[in-house]
Amino acid sequence: MNGSQKHADGIRRVFGEGTGCSGQNLFGEKMIDIEEFRRIAAELTDELPEEFFKELNGGVIVSETAVIPRYARGNDLFAMGQYQVYAGMRQIVLYKGSFDRVYPWADAEETRRILRGVLRHEFRHHLESLGGVRGPSSLEAEDALKKAAYLARHQSAADADGEGARGKKGCRGKTNAGEK
Repeated sequence: MNGSQKHADGIRRVFGEGTGCSGQNLFGEKMIDIEEFRRIAAELTDELPEEFFKELNGGVIVSETAVIPRYARGNDLFAMGQYQVYAGMRQIVLYKGSFDRVYPWADAEETRRILRGVLRHEFRHHLESLGGVRGPSSLEAEDALKKAAYLARHQSAADADGEGARGKKGCRGKTNAGEK
């Protein structure tokens, strides 16, 4: 499902573009391809109430990119999705490339389970943004605590290894759905 899908209420749901390179995981097994990923994302999006799409004028996009957050201390943390607000645009991006790096073994059923959590995480950001929710009970605050814990683990590992704050050893293979 490429391009845009317009529903009766005028809400656009976008599922990206791309060539759909499927590849293999480290075990030589075929990974889920981009078209299957988009199909699952579309089905999961359709599970949500239309009210969730209020002011989500950029829709839900699937990107083939693997995204490592700026604060990551190596290749051990990937953003699975991101809620973006800029220049009057509100959209959710799901990163297939990150998914491939973290879950190369996932079949369609496992992909659906994991992606459902990522998508709902990002929609919670959207709904909290619309409602002006801030403070200690917000998802933004929860994500900030997870980021601080990640950085503290890396600092502890770097200190133990004698590498200091910018060390490269420590927590490998960790991820946080929806990491900012």
